[in-house]
This record gives sequence, C-alpha cells and structure tokens, in this order.
Amino acid sequence: MFAVVMGVSGSGKSTLGRALAAELDVVFVDADDLHPPHNVEKMAAGTPLTDEDRWPWLDLVGQEGRAMVEGVGGVVVACSALRRSYRDVLRLHGATHFIHLIGDRQVLQHRLEQRTTHWMGAGMLDSQMATLQTPADDERDVLTVRADGDPGQLALSASSWIVEGIPD
Repeated sequence: MFAVVMGVSGSGKSTLGRALAAELDVVFVDADDLHPPHNVEKMAAGTPLTDEDRWPWLDLVGQEGRAMVEGVGGVVVACSALRRSYRDVLRLHGATHFIHLIGDRQVLQHRLEQRTTHWMGAGMLDSQMATLQTPADDERDVLTVRADGDPGQLALSASSWIVEGIPD
C-alpha cells in the first residue's frame, strides 16, 4: 500500500501522514526531505519551483515510495502532489491512494506564519494555491478531507477508506 497525503503547504500533510502511517502500521516518508538542495534554496528564498525542478524530485519520491512498499509492505508519503500530472508520476510508481487536505486560505496562512522549523515560508502559499489542480471526479483514488479536522480522526477515516477499498 502506497498512500500520499497531499495538499498545499500548511495543510497538515506531515501531521496527518504520521498519524495515518501509525494507524496503518506502515512507514512514513516526508517528501520534503527528498528535495535536492537547489529546490530547498529556491523555496527558502521565496521562489516557486518550476516543473523542471519538480520532475526529478517527484520521480525520487515515487522510487522511495515503491522501495518502501517492496521492503516493508507499505508507506504513507506526505507530498504536495499539486497537479494531476504530478500525481500521475506517483501513480506510475505504485501510489494507490491520495488523501487531499483542503483548508481556508486564512487558516493555512496562519499555520505557515506560526511555523519556525521549516524552510517553506508563508509567502509561498499563493504560488502553491495557484499551482493546485483540485483532483477531478475521475481521480477515484483521491479522498478529500478538511485540513482543520482532528488529525487522529482524519487518520481513522482515511485508514478506513484505504482498507475498505476505493468505491466504484
């Protein structure tokens, strides 16, 4: 099982990802840890990534996810996966479930402003929201949940959705 918790910065991907991985008893990987230094430097400086920056990173995220599935049986990855084409790259590597966190811009902005230990600044939220392609109805492998919910409850709901299978 290869699940991706996706959404813009500040939506709580890492928080939910850790809780979901614990609930499913699988490994958690934060895709931010896989960015090459060049990407981190750009984002820390407030410069949005280009697709050329993202493709190798997304491929690495997919490779790491697939390796975790093959090695230990499952993984939950926190990854923005903002565009359908980015999600498709992860699908090529075996991603089978996406949990899309959505939230009010003001709440996300506040979260980012309160964060002190991450290089992704609050100034990047607008570019992330502009890049986001809301999952389409035909992306049946995506569960959309509110980012302002209790992480434990969200993890239980997402776990049930994963275990019970994606409805037809």
